[in-house]
Amino acid sequence: MSNDKVYQMDFSKVYQLLVNKAVKKGRTQEEVDEVVRWLTGYSQKELEEMRGKSITYAEFFQNAPEMNENRELVKGVVCGVRVEEVEEPLMREIRRLDKLVDELAKGKKMDKILRK
Repeated sequence: MSNDKVYQMDFSKVYQLLVNKAVKKGRTQEEVDEVVRWLTGYSQKELEEMRGKSITYAEFFQNAPEMNENRELVKGVVCGVRVEEVEEPLMREIRRLDKLVDELAKGKKMDKILRK
């Protein structure tokens, strides 16, 4: 799938896929929200508003209030791609969120996921 196709995906649909992935492994939507808020700087209210709007996945990241300065600590492989080696900045942020949700689904403690 090309980057453009990923960028044009509806955020609310992608968000639901992330939640479903975590819930299937015994985690909660609230934990997914915490991870998304940590990475992007959205408040819970803003995140809920974004889920209700018709915005693309790219717009969700481009409009993020404040990307977490510790996001550079998110490293590893997700979907066969090493996150820290993704050259395109927007795709790197998307992969970081994928990696964080993967860690959540794998049962990691929230302190480790949020790089505390």
